[in-house]
This record gives sequence, structure tokens and C-alpha cells, in this order.
Amino acid sequence: MKIILTQDVEKLGDAGTMQEVKPGYARNYLIPKGLAQLATPGLVKQMQVRQAAEQRRIAKQEIEMQSLADRISGMRLEFTARAGESGRLFGSVTSADIADKLTAELGQEIDRRKVDLPHGIHEVGEFPVTIRLVGRLNPQITAVVAPEGGAPVAEEAPAEAATDESSEPVAEAEEAEADTGA
Repeated sequence: MKIILTQDVEKLGDAGTMQEVKPGYARNYLIPKGLAQLATPGLVKQMQVRQAAEQRRIAKQEIEMQSLADRISGMRLEFTARAGESGRLFGSVTSADIADKLTAELGQEIDRRKVDLPHGIHEVGEFPVTIRLVGRLNPQITAVVAPEGGAPVAEEAPAEAATDESSEPVAEAEEAEADTGA
């Protein structure tokens, strides 16, 4: 059975798309809940007109935002944050932080919802971040997170301690063998 979705349905499709589903699913769930309508020739024609208008609108916006995408592409944003010795941040760098810094550097408003950073940045390092402007315009930037105070992350100290500790048990074992032999 062909239906046209009136709302986004997870694992099925987006609003305004035509889908083929089993008749029972359409009659008993989608249509009564107002998630879909039966695909009649008139509704199919309306859907095609709406999709064509949407594609023209997106193409126009892509042309307008191309210069912004070119300016954003390849940018490096540097952040400083408090971090522990292992490089783990006490907080995080969020999409709102990145959007605010981009807005300040570009002089043009960038919405935090356009920054594709699902879980935030929780450690020191460099991270690629995609900015979803419109349509196919998805420039990438690099977010560089450094520890506060500019001190490098101390990971060498534990490695040195491990080498010192590993030589001590060998020396103790040699002493124990000497004691048993005397």
C-alpha cells in the first residue's frame, strides 16, 4: 500500500515522502495516528510540487552560502580548558562553544544546531568538526583543545615509574636467591 508520510517516522522515512508499507501497518497505525495519508493521485501531485519547490529553495540557499562555506572550510579553532594529567577535560567543548567562536571569528551568526558534534569533546587534542550549513554544503573545521596554562599533558612520568618499578622486583628476587643459598 502506498502512503505519503505527514510526519517523520523513525525507520520509515521523512515527512512528505511516499513509502510502500503493508496495508495493516498503514490502516491500523500510521493513518489513525495522523502520521500518513493514503497516496491518492492528487496528493502525489501535491507532494511532487512541494519537493520541487524545496529543491529549488535549497539550491538557491547553497549558492548564497557558498562564500561562507569557503571561509569556514579548513578553519582551526583553538580552545583551552582545564584538564587532568591524562588529558581528560574536567568539562567539555560543546557545539555551542564552537558555534560561538565561529560567530565571533566570521562576524556572521552560526547556529549551534548546525555544528555536527553529537557528544562534545572531552579530551585534549585535535578533532574534525562538520558544520551543516544547507543542503550539500558541509564544510569541515578542526577544533584544537589544549590544556589550560599551556602545559603539555604529562604521560611520560608514569612510563618512567613503570621502568623503575620493574627493575626493583628483579633485584629483590636476586637477594632472595642469595639468602637461600647461604
